[in-house]
Amino acid sequence: MIKRLFDIFFSLLFIALLSPLLIVIALMIKFNSEGEILFRQVRVGKGNRDFKILKFRTMYIGSEHKGQITIGGRDPRITKAGYALRKYKLDELPQFFNVLVGDMSLVGPRPEVRKYVALYNDAQKKVLTVKPGITDYASIKYSNENELLSHAANPEKTYVEEIMPEKLALNLKYIVEQSFATDLKIMWMTVKKIFS
Repeated sequence: MIKRLFDIFFSLLFIALLSPLLIVIALMIKFNSEGEILFRQVRVGKGNRDFKILKFRTMYIGSEHKGQITIGGRDPRITKAGYALRKYKLDELPQFFNVLVGDMSLVGPRPEVRKYVALYNDAQKKVLTVKPGITDYASIKYSNENELLSHAANPEKTYVEEIMPEKLALNLKYIVEQSFATDLKIMWMTVKKIFS
């Protein structure tokens, strides 16, 4: 209950404080390329239930059908504005609305698409027992994930066999350590990472 109240209070606070920035980003996307401002993607949340995560659109329309892994600077599906939004994680800001309605938490395992959740083993499925979050240990460690994948001969294979298992191990570590203090620590680490 305390975590939910914390999520509601801070998501409302961030939405209010960031509203001028949200408007500027929305206009930038609208004038940079054709399509909707927001991108909605089905992800898997707590209890293995699907929900629609919100992001600012950073790709050209129809790009998701060409693959779900983005590969850094050489990915032609990303718009010019999209590169800047992704670099500073600004495309993730609409997820404060996901937190507000209860689909997500500020801190928790990043939600995956069903395609990759289907590959989880029984131990890894434990990440589905908690609400997914905007940030977590794995988001901080792999903040440059797109760049790492850009150097891989087979980005999909590298993600599934190397990066995803490590991210899930960090998610399981979070579940064991989960507390109000841990959430505050991860939020502070995230802020430091973004501004560094």
